[in-house]
Amino acid sequence: MQDLHISDVLGPIMIGPSSSHTAGALRIAMMARRLSTSIPTAVEFRLYGSFAHTYRGHGTDRALVGGILGMDPDDLRIRNSLQLAQEADIEVTFTPLPDAPYDHPNTVDVVMSDASGSETIVRGISIGGGAATLTRINGVDVNITGECTSVIIQQRDTVGVLAHITQSISHIGGNIATLRCYREQRGETAYTVLEVDGSVPISVCEAIMGHPGIMSIRVIPAAGGSTANTTNKPDEAAAERFRTLDFPTAHALLEYCTAHSLTIAQAFRAREEALGASHGESTDIDGYLDRVLAVMRAAATEPAEQPITAMGGLIGGEARKLVLRQQSGKALISGQLARAARYAMAVLETNAGMGCIVAAPTAGSSGVIPGTLLTLQDECGFSDEDMREALLCAAAIGYLITRNATVSGAEGGCQAEMGSAAAMAAAAATQLGEGSPAQCFDAAGNAIANMLGLVCDPIAGLVEVPCQKRNASGAANALISAEVALAGVVNLVDFDQTVDAMFHVGRSLPFELRESALGGMAACPAACEWCEGFRKRAETK
Repeated sequence: MQDLHISDVLGPIMIGPSSSHTAGALRIAMMARRLSTSIPTAVEFRLYGSFAHTYRGHGTDRALVGGILGMDPDDLRIRNSLQLAQEADIEVTFTPLPDAPYDHPNTVDVVMSDASGSETIVRGISIGGGAATLTRINGVDVNITGECTSVIIQQRDTVGVLAHITQSISHIGGNIATLRCYREQRGETAYTVLEVDGSVPISVCEAIMGHPGIMSIRVIPAAGGSTANTTNKPDEAAAERFRTLDFPTAHALLEYCTAHSLTIAQAFRAREEALGASHGESTDIDGYLDRVLAVMRAAATEPAEQPITAMGGLIGGEARKLVLRQQSGKALISGQLARAARYAMAVLETNAGMGCIVAAPTAGSSGVIPGTLLTLQDECGFSDEDMREALLCAAAIGYLITRNATVSGAEGGCQAEMGSAAAMAAAAATQLGEGSPAQCFDAAGNAIANMLGLVCDPIAGLVEVPCQKRNASGAANALISAEVALAGVVNLVDFDQTVDAMFHVGRSLPFELRESALGGMAACPAACEWCEGFRKRAETK
């Protein structure tokens, strides 16, 4: 997890409704497509675990096809990818296997066939927040994360081939981050999987293919959406600096902030800069954060004027109803709390309509941070510069949770998504309130503790109910948690231990309560009755 960027926890910027089931699924299919030796004429998606239960409701089907078609996570054409695949003469089938064993709750096999009958089978897992890993290629176990540019080479298992590959890359000054070799059988087909810093020129691929033992080569670019904008020679001094700044725990980050009189945001900015430079990348952190703010604000405000119809039909128009309630003069709440609830619910309205949102840290919890921070900016007059620093603070919290626990509802329940988002928002709000780094961590710990044990139970597998209202509650939780910390109320259990508790609670939750749509609110009679109608409607499309 040491290569997590800001954009990995405040991102991806994506089309909803689910970071793990939409953006992550798209990433798997995109990487798989780059491994195919030719344009596929038919693709079968074999779905396991949570994917098997919720693929229609989460837009996983459209995202997977979008990845095969080469779309980015924020491409609005994902909504129509099934039709676009048909127009491209690609036959697409989905095979849910809910009772089959799986490697991870979000697992899919992408089976691609071309006109000649050649078949490529790639297994991938979506690990949360839009990140994904390929774990198997044609029956051979691999580990391709997409964090760096990946080069996958199919070769004959003979002497000298590996040396030729590494020499071809080193000849142009390329830096190999990782290298793994796999073989199907001694003396037969083998695979070399490299992760390299920067890009891989066509000339290098041609040089590698010049060896008679090389059968094919495929390049998978690093996952998009980072703050990097140029590629230079990796900086070894920056790499050493990054090792100092790669905080493994909140305790380590707090010690660094105290020793150097820095805010959490300042320390995390330094980490991001060092990380980029260590890979030979210059970063535009503020540019990325400005884009995050713009997408968040559009998602939080537009539904109040133009209600959005959700993909599943369970929600739509809630933000507008809250506006009208405030205008009636009869509202029980007003000011910050009312605005935070409206903004948070509006983002989920945008998300459920397959609009553009920022997964922060996931799509299912994407309303909490904008609901909290945009409200404070509107009500208290904070500048965009203040907001960027608040987002950096939020990113630091999200990074630590992702590194030491999980933000995936399929792994840790809704506490991992909503609790993490509320923790990130609470710390950011505390920084806006001029709280110390210690108080920021106290606020984040409060928010997680308040949602400990929260189950993930989306009705019909849709990121709509009860998700939307929980985002409003998450924003309220963040504001309260920040205010309690700013008042000087300290915590008995520190942030690191609270994150550890959340992780263990999540692992204790049964599968039915971890984004399977089989337990909790999703199993109530009214929900089941609605689901049956939804299933029948989906089958007729």
